[in-house]
Amino acid sequence: MAKPLEVDDIWTQRILNSVNGLEYGTVQIVIHDGRIVQIERTERKRFEAEAGAGARDREHSGVNRQQIRKNS
Repeated sequence: MAKPLEVDDIWTQRILNSVNGLEYGTVQIVIHDGRIVQIERTERKRFEAEAGAGARDREHSGVNRQQIRKNS
């Protein structure tokens, strides 16, 4: 049977600190033998693409590929 998890004020504050300010991402709490042993925070930053930026990137990458082929 699993041990009951006890979360004291210190771990509660650590968890809250990990979640605060997180706009996109995850917070994982790792538990071993019924005790919190680790908190993992993965933060993601999202940026709005400029209109037409993808087409410019594709054009430049295509030129680079052609240049690489010519140099090979």
